[in-house]
Amino acid sequence: MKTKGLNAFQLKLLMAVLMVFDHLEKIPGLLSGEWASIFHALTRCVAVWFAFAAVEGFLYTRSRLLYNMRLFFWSAIMFAGNTILNLLFQSKGVQIYNNIFLTLACGVLVLNIFFGINQTSNPVDIKRQPIRFILGIVVCLLAGFVTEGGMVIIPFMLITYTCREKRNLRNLLYGILAVVLFCMSIQIYPTWSDTLLMMFYNSDWLFITVLPFISLYNGERGPVTKLSKYFFYIFYPAHLWLITCIAYLVHK
Repeated sequence: MKTKGLNAFQLKLLMAVLMVFDHLEKIPGLLSGEWASIFHALTRCVAVWFAFAAVEGFLYTRSRLLYNMRLFFWSAIMFAGNTILNLLFQSKGVQIYNNIFLTLACGVLVLNIFFGINQTSNPVDIKRQPIRFILGIVVCLLAGFVTEGGMVIIPFMLITYTCREKRNLRNLLYGILAVVLFCMSIQIYPTWSDTLLMMFYNSDWLFITVLPFISLYNGERGPVTKLSKYFFYIFYPAHLWLITCIAYLVHK
């Protein structure tokens, strides 16, 4: 009997489409400021969905260390590709710094530190392992302030893991995080239209729109193939590098 909802791979494909819309603004002249802000707001669910998927991977992977190392490896690949393109395209000021792999890798590292490198490990004991606890806090803070979207993704991953069997509490904490981010980002401008556009642009709080997609998730992995395993790792840098190349070609 077919399970209702969508599996992880189907949702990844959907998020990949939304991801492209989020990054189209990098191409000069393609979108007006209003449409860029609207697309930006509508796609705030993408990064946190992949963070949710990363937590799922952390839960079910055979080796949490290898899983974490794979994310750091792809973040290094992304950094190297970005650096090459930035050097090639610096004459027109076309730059790319996106690297969600690094954020997800740091998030999984935090989970490894706090909850252990295998499924039988005990969570960190603050009294007996103060150094380990402090290390986890330091990584949280660094990742939160330094990595792309870290202020949203790191606490989101911690909430997702710790409340994995308490959905109502998880959703409540998501809501509290959204309210905090909203209060941190809101700015009042002379007109309501300007205020609304800025709310759409400074819209990290809209990560909460991921909830309908999480509710669609049926808990199944989907097809187990090389394509399904490495799709996101390949698609994410490939589409960004392609958009950056197009931006360079059309830039005057």
